[in-house]
Amino acid sequence: MALSVKEENGYKYVEEGQGPILLLLHGLFGALSNWEAVVGGFSDRYRVVIPMLPIYEMPIREAGLEGLSRFLKEFVDFKGLDNMILIGNSLGGHVGLLYTLNNQEKVKKLILTGSSGLFEDSMGGSYPKRGNYDYIRERVAYTFYDPKVATKDLIDEVFDITNSIPKCLRIVAIAKSAQRNNLADEIPNIKVPTLLVWGLNDTITPPLVAHEFNRLIPNSELRFIDKCCHAPMMEHPEKFNEIVSEFLG
Repeated sequence: MALSVKEENGYKYVEEGQGPILLLLHGLFGALSNWEAVVGGFSDRYRVVIPMLPIYEMPIREAGLEGLSRFLKEFVDFKGLDNMILIGNSLGGHVGLLYTLNNQEKVKKLILTGSSGLFEDSMGGSYPKRGNYDYIRERVAYTFYDPKVATKDLIDEVFDITNSIPKCLRIVAIAKSAQRNNLADEIPNIKVPTLLVWGLNDTITPPLVAHEFNRLIPNSELRFIDKCCHAPMMEHPEKFNEIVSEFLG
């Protein structure tokens, strides 16, 4: 399904459906299209909200986890959201963890998939190679078990991003911030029910990371999807939605 982006008070976001709030957070190179299957699968009974994180627009001095967490808090307050089910992929999971740690009264349940926060091996850790299409294609394909999931449109989108020096500077700053911002000491304080949905073949946040999240977050359960890498909601959308539905009851 094609997602319609709304603009209000300087925020860009998707909002579909009515019911309990499902807040979705995309990753560093993520796009709204990453969540199409989740919106399609849940908007008939949930109010699905996806803020576009200002990864490429935020002031360079604020480009990091703290700035993104502050943005999310301000967005949630602006929209008056409460009692949320928060789902984050990759960097979005990291932002969601920080938000939950500081606002547990606002979060009913937390769902992480391929989340950073403990360890990740990503393209963003070093300066992306500008102008090298083959390199970008290889790195985008690296995030999927089946390289065919890395469509030309997706590769072109990442290629355009990495051809912008200002955007590259922000990507690197945010990626380094994520690597510095290890939450191993903090996440045992998360009390909300937490679901971990992981690709068994994740090369960026490997299965060992999922087991560590499961060990550290007290009220958590871990589910793996086979033949799946870093974005289960894209590679195996039906299985991902099924696991999330079971968790939500």
